[in-house]
Amino acid sequence: MLRELKAPQCSSVNENLMHPNDQAKHGPLAGFTVGVTAARRADELGALLTRRGAAVLHAPALRIVPLADDSELLDATRQIIATAPDVVVATTAIGFRGWIEAAEGWGLGEALLDRLRGLRLLARGPKVKGAIRAAGLTEEWSPGSESMAEVLDRLLGEGVEGRRIALQLHGEPLPGFVESLRAGGAEVVGVPVYRWMPPEDLGPVDRLIEASLTRGVDALTFTSAPAVVSLLDRARELGRLDPLLAALRHDVLPVCVGPVTAVPLEAHGLDPVQPARFRLGPMVQQLCVELPARARTLHLAGHRVEIRGHAVLVDGELRAVPPAGMALLRALAERPGWVVGRAELLRALPGSGRDEHAVETAMARLRAALGVPKLIQTVVKRGYRLALDPSAESEYADV
Repeated sequence: MLRELKAPQCSSVNENLMHPNDQAKHGPLAGFTVGVTAARRADELGALLTRRGAAVLHAPALRIVPLADDSELLDATRQIIATAPDVVVATTAIGFRGWIEAAEGWGLGEALLDRLRGLRLLARGPKVKGAIRAAGLTEEWSPGSESMAEVLDRLLGEGVEGRRIALQLHGEPLPGFVESLRAGGAEVVGVPVYRWMPPEDLGPVDRLIEASLTRGVDALTFTSAPAVVSLLDRARELGRLDPLLAALRHDVLPVCVGPVTAVPLEAHGLDPVQPARFRLGPMVQQLCVELPARARTLHLAGHRVEIRGHAVLVDGELRAVPPAGMALLRALAERPGWVVGRAELLRALPGSGRDEHAVETAMARLRAALGVPKLIQTVVKRGYRLALDPSAESEYADV
């Protein structure tokens, strides 16, 4: 279900983007909301984010359906035991372990392991290597990038004509990979260990999509390509795909654990953030750099004000701000020091059917939340403006 994990305070790991006093009180992600689409290891990822100050919205975009009783997996296992392939490519640790466990359930475990011991095993990454070795086997090679593209390049570079290659699938088809091998003359045996399916309860995903469209989240994290595909497919079903892609291009930061996960987003022209090392920890550390860099810092009425996703740092003090107040503050911050009329501020408020009295109510709550009412000045009969410090006015003169 969609749930919010509230952020504990912790010290910052991103010293160049926060003042030292702020680091002692808040994590680098304080004031930001991050969407988590992972089905597996979601709690681990959520804990990493909340320890750094983020609020987390979790909506698993898919579920894993094991195929221990699936006839396709049983047939593929029997084929490999009966006729040895030249190469076996293992793509995921959970999938490889699931394959061995399923074979054991059918009474074929020892026969499968005996067969695999005499074959060339390629592992997509370190986790898969660990699963292979835990089964008492040894991989021949694994790419440093953890990319299936590098595995494909190696196989094609060696030449695959007339060779039989078994490919442990990781939940969704790999048409480019399989087609390239077949075009090179290889016979490809798919080993479908499990499948990704949409979640049984689509409510949390729908709410996460809506939160993205209304900028209720500052970033969306993805740890598998199927999660990306599932979320985009659901947005398409709702008629919200184009608005979601627009949000991901401009306001909501898409973050992927690695290049394989990024492929479906890149196919839509997006450029998601990726860590140099394809792990949850480095992905969170990358967020600790990217999101604070997007924060808007202003000097208002002698105070330092940093505008974040759902909160504001005022002289290092974290101030939670209601959504309506954040909408007004962002509208004012687009033109620091300039008067913004009530009609324009009304258009910035979430929801519809309001009158200008709603602006006054939201403004009063915003001032109360900031704790320093003089940060925003009322200009009689005209509107409101941020009380920009005179020393900062030249910086925004042309805004």
